Amino acid sequence: MKIPNSLQTLIKDGLIDEVLYQLMSGKEATVYVVRSGGEIRCAKVYKDSMKRSFKNAAQYQEGNKVKNSRRARAMKKGSKFGRKQQEDVWQNAEVDALFKCADAGVRVPKPYGCFDGVLLMELVTNDEGEVAPRLNDVSMSAEQALDDHSEVMNDVKRMLCAGIIHGDLSEFNVLVDDYGPVIIDMPQAVDASANNNAKSMLIRDVNNMTNYYGQFAPELLLTQYAEEMWALYEEAKLTADSELTGIYINDDAEVDVDAVMDAINAAYAEEEERKARISLALEDID
Repeated sequence: MKIPNSLQTLIKDGLIDEVLYQLMSGKEATVYVVRSGGEIRCAKVYKDSMKRSFKNAAQYQEGNKVKNSRRARAMKKGSKFGRKQQEDVWQNAEVDALFKCADAGVRVPKPYGCFDGVLLMELVTNDEGEVAPRLNDVSMSAEQALDDHSEVMNDVKRMLCAGIIHGDLSEFNVLVDDYGPVIIDMPQAVDASANNNAKSMLIRDVNNMTNYYGQFAPELLLTQYAEEMWALYEEAKLTADSELTGIYINDDAEVDVDAVMDAINAAYAEEEERKARISLALEDID
C-alpha cells in the first residue's frame, strides 16, 4: 500500500504511529485506518480540488465567513494564494462542523483535528471492534426503521439548532453501530442562516433519509419533518428539546392524497419483492 505524502508527514510529526490500511475512497477524500496515540483511528485525506468530483461546490460555500480580509480578497480573485486559502477553508470546514455537532449532542465521529489536509477522527466500530457498516448496506425491521429515523431526525434538528445543515445527507453518509445511526462526511456542511440554499438542502437531506427508511416503514413517507423544522427555525422557536411530529400544514398548498398513497403502496410492494428475493436466496442456499 502506497502511503500518501500527507500521512507520511503526520508520521514524522508523531501525530500518527502507523497506517494500517485504506478503508475507502470517495468523491472528495480517501480514508485510511491508522494507529495514533495507542488507539485505532481513521485519517481522512482530502483530494486536491482538481480531483474532487463534488458537484455545485459554490452553492455550499455561499455564506462561509473568512475573518482575514487578505485571505477573503485573495479567494475572491482566485489567485494561487487564494485557491490555497480556499482549500484550507474546505478542509477545515468538516472538522469545525464535527466539533459543533458533537457539542450539540449529534452522533458523529469524534474529531481530533485537521492537519495539513488530513482529518483525524474516531473510527466508528461495533462492540466487536469491526468497522461499522454504512446505512445503505443495512436491512432492518419496520420497528427499527421507525426508531432509527426518529434518531436521525432529532440529530438533524440538533444540527439546525447549532446553525448547521449537512447538505449531502443520505444512506451513504450514515454509519450504523450497535447504538444506532452515526452521521459522517460533512465537508460541505452549510451555515443555515447565511446560505440561500439552506432550506432546500435541509428538505433534500430529510427526504433522502425518509425515503430510505420508508422502504422498511412506508408510513414515514407521509411525514414532513424538514418543513416542520424549518418553520420553527424561521420563527426562532426550534430548540434541541422541540418535540417533532412530522406534521406540517401549508395553508397555501393542497395535499395530493392519491399521490401520497401511491407512493406508500409502491414502497410496500418494493419491500415485499425484496423479502421474496431474500427468501428465494435462502432456499437456494439450503
